[in-house]
Amino acid sequence: MKYLLMIYTNPAAQEALAGGGDAVMAEVDALMKELSESGELVGGMALDGPAAARTVKVRAGAPVITDGPFLEAKEYLAGYLVVDCAGLERATEIAARWPDARLCAMEVWPVIDEVA
Repeated sequence: MKYLLMIYTNPAAQEALAGGGDAVMAEVDALMKELSESGELVGGMALDGPAAARTVKVRAGAPVITDGPFLEAKEYLAGYLVVDCAGLERATEIAARWPDARLCAMEVWPVIDEVA
């Protein structure tokens, strides 16, 4: 089963992770290597910060575009992974090992349909 692991962060968490420098990157690299070797990694991307994001809504038939993330909060979506693993427990285990989970949050969502 495929799962979307959404990586959330905030400015304080980003600063703390950056302070971990090479140790944090080594942790991420080791987990990515493990997931690649096990065949569980489907893909993923890091996202630019909220200053580069846009929100698009259509109201009364016209697009309304605003700068910034869609949430009125300090947390924002920083990236995602898609994993194909045995089940929700394994996907949750992977999310719990991601460094951002210690300082902000990870969400685990089952993927029910793929767009080709």
